[in-house]
Amino acid sequence: MRIAICGGTGFIGQALTSRWQRDGHDVIIVTRSKPDTPTHQEQAGQVSYLTWDQMESQPEQFEQLDALVNLAGSSLSQRWTPEGKKRILKSREQTVSSLAELMHRLKHKPSVIIQASAMAIYGTSESETFDEDSPATIMDFPSEVVQRWEQAADHLQVDRLIKLRISVVLGDQGGALPKMLLPYKLGVGGRIGTGKQWLSWIHIDDMVSLIDYCIRHEDISGIVNAASPNAVTNDEFGRSIAKVYGRPHWLPLPAFMLQAILGEMSLILLKGQRILPAKALRHGFVFQYPEVTAALQQIKES
Repeated sequence: MRIAICGGTGFIGQALTSRWQRDGHDVIIVTRSKPDTPTHQEQAGQVSYLTWDQMESQPEQFEQLDALVNLAGSSLSQRWTPEGKKRILKSREQTVSSLAELMHRLKHKPSVIIQASAMAIYGTSESETFDEDSPATIMDFPSEVVQRWEQAADHLQVDRLIKLRISVVLGDQGGALPKMLLPYKLGVGGRIGTGKQWLSWIHIDDMVSLIDYCIRHEDISGIVNAASPNAVTNDEFGRSIAKVYGRPHWLPLPAFMLQAILGEMSLILLKGQRILPAKALRHGFVFQYPEVTAALQQIKES
C-alpha cells in the first residue's frame, strides 16, 4: 500500500511508520519541516517526507494513495491560557482544512481517511460507560476541541471516513506513560485526587494494529473507539505501575494541589471516562494487550 501520515513524526506516527515499513508499504510522512537525517532504517518499504507547504503546492505527489491517516494537531498538554486554547483549536481545524483542500484537488483520492479524534467528546463520568453510540457531551474545553475537530473532518471528500477516538496510548517511546511513571520512579507515586476517575487506555502495539485493521476492513467506517476493553480507575492504574515496576503506591496527590500546579488543564487527570471499543470488537479485532498489568509488563521488558 501507499499511505500518507500527517503528523507522522509523533509517538503514534513513528510506531505506524515502523510497522508499515516492515510490512513493505510505502509511507509518506507529512510534517512541518523535513528531518536532516531520517530516523527510519532501510527496510522493505520506503519512507519519504513532504511538508504541509508541499501538500498545497504539489498535490500531485499525493495521487494514488491507498489511505491517509491524520494525527496532526497541537497537543492539549500545555497551559490552557486564552492564547493556548486558540492555538490548539486553530491547529486542529487548519490541518483538517488543508486535507479537505487536498481531497478537492486530487483526481485519485484515497479510499479511506483515518482522522484522529479523542475520547473527551463523551464528557466525564465515574458511573457511565461510553461506546460509539453514546452521544457527545460538550462540558469542557477538551470536549469542545474534539467536537470542532470532528465537525471539520465531516468536510473531507472521501468514500470512507473513520473518526478514531483515541484514549491514553501506553508505550515507552512517548505519550503519557513516561510522565506517569516519573513519580513512582522518585518513590512518591500514589492516586491522583479521589483515584476513582476512570482511565481508558490502549497499548501502542494495539493502537497501530487497530489503525491497520480499520484500513484493511472496508466494512468499518465512522466513529471507532481506540481503547482497551478493560478501562481501570486511576488508583488501579497506579497500583499496576507499582506492581510491575516494584515501586511504592502510597502518596496521594490532592486535587487542589494539582489544580494549583496545572490550572484548568488538571481536569485531564482529575476526571475521566470509561470507554468501550464496541465497534472494533464487533468487527473481530483482537487486542494483544487487553489487561493493563500485562501491557505495562511488556512495555517494561521491551
